[in-house]
Amino acid sequence: MDLSARAVRPTTVQHRSTPFRGVELRAKPNGTGGETLTFTGYASVTEQGYEMEDWLGPFTEVVRAGAFTKTLSEGADVPFLVNHGGLTLARTKSGTLRLAEDDTGLHTEADLDPASPHVAALRSAMERGDVDEMSFGFWVVRQQWSPDYDQRDILEVSLNKGDVSVVNYGANPHTAGAQLNARELGGQLQRLSADERRQVFERLAAEFTPAPAEQASPVLLGLDQARARFLAL
Repeated sequence: MDLSARAVRPTTVQHRSTPFRGVELRAKPNGTGGETLTFTGYASVTEQGYEMEDWLGPFTEVVRAGAFTKTLSEGADVPFLVNHGGLTLARTKSGTLRLAEDDTGLHTEADLDPASPHVAALRSAMERGDVDEMSFGFWVVRQQWSPDYDQRDILEVSLNKGDVSVVNYGANPHTAGAQLNARELGGQLQRLSADERRQVFERLAAEFTPAPAEQASPVLLGLDQARARFLAL
């Protein structure tokens, strides 16, 4: 199968997660008699390969040092979230979230309001060990593939309107291919030969073909028509 289809730069938001590293949640005086909770940790670790899988199979990915330099220097507007959604708990625009790239990766420091019930819930979940990963949402700006397309280096990202999040389960790298939208997937399929499209179809058919007891189902009866349309792309 021609793996060069991977060279197409994704245009949808990507998510990557990492186990807690350097994470701390500590209270400090806010200067008005109360306190602020400060979260610190790494949303991404650079120069360390991790396994990914897309519709063409497994590969290794590495976020390279310097990938965050430009987007941070341009003042990317980034919120601090839980599970990539919900109420914003801190934000670079307001100065309550500070991001920096160092020798380890994307360092995160967020000032959180302990009076917020969302912060209280996060604090409890962290203390109990119910959440133990960080993740970040980003767009790929520059990437480089190895000659055999089995390693992808992410050279530059945009964090603007992305996020950094504490997550209970990070976006599984092995399902990253599901982030392709239908138009992108169709475009990549058209770059494959008929034989290569047949191989992809057979992989999908093997995964979704009903069990023997269900083989009279309408889903299976339409399999030949679906196969013909797929190979005609």
